[in-house]
Amino acid sequence: MPDTSQKKPNVAVVLSGCGVFDGSEIHEAVFTLHAIDKSGASYQCFAPDIAQTHVFDHLKGEVAEGETRNVLVESARIARGDIKPLSEFDAAAFDAIAFPGGFGSAKNLSSFAFDAAECTVNGDVERVIKDMVAAEKPIAALCISPVLMAKVLDGADLTIGQNEGVAAAIEDMGAHHSPTGHVGIVIDPKYKLVTAPCYMLESTISQIADGAYAAIEALLAIVEDGKAVR
Repeated sequence: MPDTSQKKPNVAVVLSGCGVFDGSEIHEAVFTLHAIDKSGASYQCFAPDIAQTHVFDHLKGEVAEGETRNVLVESARIARGDIKPLSEFDAAAFDAIAFPGGFGSAKNLSSFAFDAAECTVNGDVERVIKDMVAAEKPIAALCISPVLMAKVLDGADLTIGQNEGVAAAIEDMGAHHSPTGHVGIVIDPKYKLVTAPCYMLESTISQIADGAYAAIEALLAIVEDGKAVR
């Protein structure tokens, strides 16, 4: 049998569009990918093949009425075309999974932006989270993306920083929120879940990079710990 102990970790990255107000937060997504690559791991991007809830004009700061876009097609901008539909995700092929933030997590991957604690989560998103937990493989969620975990993972420990309204909704969903500052992370050992606030706090781009790197470093440390146990 070949020795696979030195095989580099393979991380799935779930995107939700392209742009902070209607998709993935681009800085968080790029720093997540960079942190994975810089660590020596590999990544594959995924996104659901669905219509965006709406299109946001980031220059005017308003919804672009009458425009429609596809989450997978828009996410391909960040992934430089190397992306797969989330429906094709197989937990057996990956060591970990990461969810950058951006309102796409709260508008496209879920309805949290509109329904708060009463939100629903996209079926494929819920499936991949549960599949990774069942496989005892770690998950990282940045910025607003921890709300997905709060809805899907009963009683999860997590952080979105210090936003009292979002924290209250997280608690209403049965999860436990811990306030954090810049570069702060929370690790839930039960679910092997790493969360970081990133742009949920007023942040510089350097602080976002530091937060993404801290989250991915913790994620990959859990992967390595799991390999050591096996």
